[in-house]
Amino acid sequence: MKELSKNKRAYFDYNILEKIEVGIELLGFEVKAAKSGRIDLSGSYARLKDEQAWLVGASIPPYQPKNTPAEYDPGRDRRLLLTKKELKTLSGKHKEAGLTVVPLRAYIKGRLVKVEFGLARSKKKWDKRDTIKKRESDTEIRRTFKNK
Repeated sequence: MKELSKNKRAYFDYNILEKIEVGIELLGFEVKAAKSGRIDLSGSYARLKDEQAWLVGASIPPYQPKNTPAEYDPGRDRRLLLTKKELKTLSGKHKEAGLTVVPLRAYIKGRLVKVEFGLARSKKKWDKRDTIKKRESDTEIRRTFKNK
């Protein structure tokens, strides 16, 4: 599996409770651009409406700008490919207070472009401070072991 993009900010802003693998509906030239690693998941999320799931806020700039249609919007909403059972369980969990569905990473599985989503709860400011403290202490420990 080749990783195309990773949403590092999601791990900092949210506590990931559960992970889900989802297909994404792309146009032909978007597939080429995504497979070349030109996909940006930062600030994006999943919206559930009309018994369908949509990826909102992800940007896929054109692979060859001069060969793309004039009306192409790189930040358009893209449909997520879920079974009805997956969609039903996801919408049930999504309706719980404070839960959000955020993309964590995009990757290639076989010939398909897949997106890994996380069912997440937003971190409070003090949770983020704890994350920063833990990261700094881990780097300090690694630094001391490296010097010895």
